[in-house]
Amino acid sequence: MATTVNVWGIPHVYELTSPASSAPVVVFIHGWLLSRAYWRPVIQQLQSQYCCLSYDLRGFGESTGTQPHPSVRPVSTEGDRLQPQSVSQANFVATGPSGISSLTTAPPPPTSPLPFGYTPADYANDLTQLIKTLGLTNVWLVGHSLGGSIALWAADLMPQAVRGVICVNAGGGIYLKEEFERFRMAGQQLVKLRPWWLCHLPFVDVMMACMNVARPVPRAWGRQRVLDWTLAEPEAALRALLDSTTADEVHRLPQVVSRLQQPVYFLAGDRDTVMEPQYVRHLASFHHSFACRGENVVEIANCGHLAMLEQPEAVARQILQWVGQHTTPPQMA
Repeated sequence: MATTVNVWGIPHVYELTSPASSAPVVVFIHGWLLSRAYWRPVIQQLQSQYCCLSYDLRGFGESTGTQPHPSVRPVSTEGDRLQPQSVSQANFVATGPSGISSLTTAPPPPTSPLPFGYTPADYANDLTQLIKTLGLTNVWLVGHSLGGSIALWAADLMPQAVRGVICVNAGGGIYLKEEFERFRMAGQQLVKLRPWWLCHLPFVDVMMACMNVARPVPRAWGRQRVLDWTLAEPEAALRALLDSTTADEVHRLPQVVSRLQQPVYFLAGDRDTVMEPQYVRHLASFHHSFACRGENVVEIANCGHLAMLEQPEAVARQILQWVGQHTTPPQMA
């Protein structure tokens, strides 16, 4: 069940599965023009062992101030729903026994000291505040694409609470001027050419189900991509793209990775044309665990840029392995 909480006074929508016997909480961060929905196939395989938190970035998914057109409704497919939030879960995320209501009646978080920005560091500030608001002190961050950069920045900002990071289809650290200019231009066109009625054009969901993937994903996910594309707030959609792809921003990311003392792992798709494996390995090489052989990188076969939809079993399996390596098993009574 989705819940809303204020972060810097801005409503953020999130889902938190029931507490599991094992710590930590695994936090999932989506990428550009996507939403928390894309993590559901992976979360379904993890929630029996770990509590899982997914949320919509500011300006995306349901964390927007834009009201969707009344004829537009997200598509849900059988088996894609998370377990509903329970009272015990609400007690887990709140700081008192008042349950769910404590999230809405608690004093509002402090006002953001600066105007809202859209760099990965800005979104990482949102995430750290969300983690604090929910009272989480032991988390692993799993970020896709832009969400991977956000996860890395958040780990740098909050080293005591963040025990590790897993980046999915995320890399970079090399600024290739001509390629980035083409990417930024194409992205700007995607943002501009998205009237609400686009959702109703025949077969546009089929096109989206084939975009940036090694093999087409189910058509329902193509529909979800169209919805998230068209309903993202214009400023957030444009600024998150442009502000995260400047030369300065690209060059900062390796510095962040090199500072992290927590374990950091990378999942790459061998057929990812958006974030090619060589760029994933390049960013991973700045972490001490790379060890000259890329020991913190795993490449998934027959996988494009949406690994959590294309290969959810492989992604979940790798998350379980990596988090498990650094998690102390619960003591038996």
